Parts: sequence; C-alpha cells; structure tokens
Amino acid sequence: MAVSVSEESFDRQVLERSRELPVVVDFWAEWCGPCKALSPALEAAAAARVGKVELVEVDVDANQQVAARYQVQGIPAVKAFRAGEVVDEFTGALPPGRVEAFFDGLVPSQAEELLAAGDEVSLREAALIEPRRADIAVALAKARLERGAEDEALDAVSSHEDDFSAAGIAARIHLVDAGIAADAFAALDRGDRRTALDVLIGALGKVPPQLPGPGGGDGFGPEPTPEELRDLLRRAVVGILSDLDPGDPLARAYRRKLSAALG
Repeated sequence: MAVSVSEESFDRQVLERSRELPVVVDFWAEWCGPCKALSPALEAAAAARVGKVELVEVDVDANQQVAARYQVQGIPAVKAFRAGEVVDEFTGALPPGRVEAFFDGLVPSQAEELLAAGDEVSLREAALIEPRRADIAVALAKARLERGAEDEALDAVSSHEDDFSAAGIAARIHLVDAGIAADAFAALDRGDRRTALDVLIGALGKVPPQLPGPGGGDGFGPEPTPEELRDLLRRAVVGILSDLDPGDPLARAYRRKLSAALG
C-alpha cells in the first residue's frame, strides 16, 4: 500500500527521501475512477522493488497546494522524484506493462536484474518471477539452445506463441527435429543472419503450398505437411527478423524476400 503524504510532510517524505532512493508520487482523489484503476499496477510495481523505490500518494483535494506546486492538472498524475527533483512522470491510467516500464526506468525489478545477468540459472529464476514476460522466456530458450537442450528450450517458449521471437525459436526446434534447415541455424549460431535467412527463405520457396503430405496431426510431427512446413519456415524467418531493428536494411530486404517467397 502507498503511504499517504500531506502538504506538511511532503518535503520530508518525498524530497528528502528521494535523495536516498527514488520516490514515486501518485496524485489522486477519492472520486477518481481511473485513479483507483491505476493503483493496483502502481502497488504491484513498487512491491516488486521493495527497498529500491518507494510509492506514496497525495490526495489532491486535501493537498491542493502541493498539487498546484507540481502543476497537477489531471489525475491520476504520477511523478517520480530523485534527488529532490521530478525525473519522470505520466498522466492517466496506463496498463500494467507500461507502469512496469516506468518503474524500470527508475530502478530495475528483480526480474530485470536477473535478465541482465544473462546466465541460465538467473534466467530460469526470472521466468519464475515473471512467467508472462516473453523476452525472458526467449533469453532462457536461447541459453538452453546453446547447451543443446532443445526440449527444454521449447518448454521455455511454449506459452508465448504470440511473440515472434518465441515462435521463431519453437519453429527452429521443430524444423531441426524434422531434419530440415539445420545449416541455417548453424549459420545463425555463428552470427551469420544473412546466410540463415537465405537458406530458410530458399527452402520456403521450394515447398508447394497445397500438396498433401505425411505427418502433421495435432501439432507438428517429425514429418510436417507442406502447409505446416511453410508455416514453420515463415515463423523461423520472422523470429530472426524480429531480433533486428525494424529500420535495419537487412530486415527490410528480407521482409521483401519473405513476402515474395510466400507468394
């Protein structure tokens, strides 16, 4: 729960305290519906960073001078203080993901610190803390692929099918299991994205889009149908491209090549 701060205690509880660690101030009012909608996300973000950031609240109706002092014109208004100054702010009820990003700008969460560490043990712990984070799942899967643990890598990304990078890793594993395009992923592991993309798109262009084939069933079997194979190759290419900046010339060039191969 956020600590309530008054005009009398603001300087001590916010400005002075912010010289020791960041303080996030939630300017709100009892009648404000969006304020109440935002509070759980603020509290969750602060709870994930106990001892690294503090969350306080200011009732603008009861503390109008403080609200005026910081030019609060709409609520909820959230302002982050460091060293006695406002260093970041937003207005309105943002979704939880953007609230987390706001707090990450002040101090990383435990999961963020573990993600930054980058080793498999840390990544596994981060995934337990924030199982919905696709970027953590992808990093864990890549770490497992490095030691050849394909089944464990697939398990890491299995619940993130909507994420392009995660879907690309899953497609890679299914393709390798089927004995397809292994040289593309060997090139990718060497850092040669261009060769990997050329091999995958070249393979995609050779697969008939509608001819019947063996395998398939529920999920991808060891012998995917042509339709399944095209989808796996497409996902693998998109997964590689998603790791590039959208403006990267390589990404632009291979998006066009992918589009042409898909017909």
